[in-house]
Amino acid sequence: MKNGCLLAVALFFSLASIANIRLPAVISSNMVLQQQSTVKLWGWCEPGERIHITTSWNDRTDSVRGSRDAKWQISVPTPAAGGPFTITLQGYNTIVLENVMIGEVWVCSGQSNMEMCETWGLPDVRAELPGCATNNIHFFHVARTTSEYPQEDCPAQWKACDSNELKSFSAAGYFFAKRLNAQLNVPIGMIESSWGGTPAEVWTPAELVNNDSVLKKWAAGQKPSNGWPYIPGYCYNGMIAPLINYPIAGAIWYQGEGNTGTAPGYGQLFTTMISSWRKAWNKDLPFYYVQIAPFTYSKTNINGALLREQQANSMSLPGTGMIVISDLVSDTTNIHPKDKHDVGYRLADWALTQTYHKTGIVYKSPMYKDMSVKGDKVTVNIDVAGGGLMLKGSPVQELTIAGDDKVFYPAEAKIDGSRLIVWSKQVKTPVAVRYQFDNAGIGNIFGKDGLPLAPFRTDNW
Repeated sequence: MKNGCLLAVALFFSLASIANIRLPAVISSNMVLQQQSTVKLWGWCEPGERIHITTSWNDRTDSVRGSRDAKWQISVPTPAAGGPFTITLQGYNTIVLENVMIGEVWVCSGQSNMEMCETWGLPDVRAELPGCATNNIHFFHVARTTSEYPQEDCPAQWKACDSNELKSFSAAGYFFAKRLNAQLNVPIGMIESSWGGTPAEVWTPAELVNNDSVLKKWAAGQKPSNGWPYIPGYCYNGMIAPLINYPIAGAIWYQGEGNTGTAPGYGQLFTTMISSWRKAWNKDLPFYYVQIAPFTYSKTNINGALLREQQANSMSLPGTGMIVISDLVSDTTNIHPKDKHDVGYRLADWALTQTYHKTGIVYKSPMYKDMSVKGDKVTVNIDVAGGGLMLKGSPVQELTIAGDDKVFYPAEAKIDGSRLIVWSKQVKTPVAVRYQFDNAGIGNIFGKDGLPLAPFRTDNW
């Protein structure tokens, strides 16, 4: 009898030592998979273990054998949007993933303005709580995590949207998802990976920063903080790398305040970061972002304006789009504007138009195109989608003009369709015009469709 008990115990521990199928956090119940694509499922198991995967949307069973490294990966096709579905994984153990939705998946990332949620006291989100519960919007909120090396997993869970989950999720990300869901009528999965205060360097693979002399120089200007990491790659490794096997439709981004101290280098850094994400996902990800809001950064520099200029110039990278939010700011002494409803909707309008090819949506702010000088007047041509320009209130605000002496004076202006005719009695021979080109200024020139003119300068002084 004693020997039999010992044999049973030995057998128990022998079986227990066999590795169960294990999954990364992003592969779980309640997840949203990208529709009409080939998605990867992956995880860990016993070397050589045969795993059978059954997807309920087509009642198809595929199998894969674990590698010598105790890993497994398989690709499965997804149908058009729908759900809920189940995925059953069977090896030495069985896992059933439930409430799996098929739809559109987006990453929302950046620093505190992307991170802001209902607990920050946002009235727009608070108003949503009573009726926000839906199985058509799911959240995956990555916890703040850093690593010196790229990680394969991250702490998070997929959850369907309800009042409890929404309270701690990105407000901009939620409103983006809400508008997409309403316009596309498909489930939306939002993966939030954000951290207040972080510079873009930490979201960029370290080798791309450290092996580029220009980027490395600007990164050295980042000051250590007790509230967030500053070393290149640390958030990318812990909060982006674990996601790159998971197919997504695109990304939205709200960050830049953490780089105002090194603003001249931001354009190269930002486009490098975007390109690195695209390479990691092996896809030309649509990437839509928020131009940072007016804020009283400093009275001794215009780093906020320079950073916004770098963001605007980054739209030269194909597949990107920038929203302007100067009209959504009520207090320029607060770096965290509370209106995230319109931020999310404006980002969604870029996606609806440029990614999903919807028509009839105004999505792009008027942008500076070129200028010419005739006598004492400057004609500024603006790229504006139909309808021309308009002035909200008078006189024109935050418009200045200068001659060769580089001294800027407040300017007057006349709107002629999509052109600004600009002059000042104090400048007889003008050579340059600036609009809203300071840290905290808020202009009042808009497209007739309602979006604000983006800040610009015609000089490079």
